[in-house]
Amino acid sequence: MPEKTRYSDSELQEFKTLIVNKLEKAKDSLAMYQNILNRSEENSTDDTAPTFKMMEEGASVLSREEASRLGARQGKYIDNLEKALIRIENKTYGICRESDKLISKERLMSVPHATLCIDAKLSRR
Repeated sequence: MPEKTRYSDSELQEFKTLIVNKLEKAKDSLAMYQNILNRSEENSTDDTAPTFKMMEEGASVLSREEASRLGARQGKYIDNLEKALIRIENKTYGICRESDKLISKERLMSVPHATLCIDAKLSRR
């Protein structure tokens, strides 16, 4: 039996459903991080003792930095998922960009935006 060169249309539809669901969740998370960054001084420390005010402001800065970092990471994840949807439309989804072999279905179910098969990924280390 000849080796499979691409996923069937029904398999691509299955991956598309998975990716669309992950994309919705990722966009919700990104909106939450952006909300944290855009939030005004609702919980101001203006009426707090100086020592506690300094600690509270430090925690707030740390929280905003963490939200910024996580938001940037989430944005990159969203971009990768959107590119995976384009590959599905082009019927090139699931094909390793280095070896041209099919990426295993198990890997794509775990990492739906993967562009490398396990062998290619491990050889890059």
